[in-house]
Amino acid sequence: MIKTETFRELALSLPDASEEPHFDKASFRVRKKIFATLNEQRSIATIKLNPVDQDVFSSVNPGVIYPVPNNWGKHGWTHIELNKVRKNTLVDALTTSYYGASKSN
Repeated sequence: MIKTETFRELALSLPDASEEPHFDKASFRVRKKIFATLNEQRSIATIKLNPVDQDVFSSVNPGVIYPVPNNWGKHGWTHIELNKVRKNTLVDALTTSYYGASKSN
């Protein structure tokens, strides 16, 4: 079980990461690009992955990491259940999202 405070600390520990509001959630950004959001009430983080990474993380962790169940999910946005995910898996997924955002235009 990962607490929302732990998720926030992990996200902000990445180089040049910042936190900004995004509608009713907190967003975590690098170079003005969102790499994660946090829904504290539901203990769900949402990250952006490429299709291959989304498939790998979702396949290995069904019910814990899964595509957002709408069109956003088809574009790589992926939910992570913080109450169920292992810390090392979260760190891997969050880092993958961060580097994807930091390299995009």
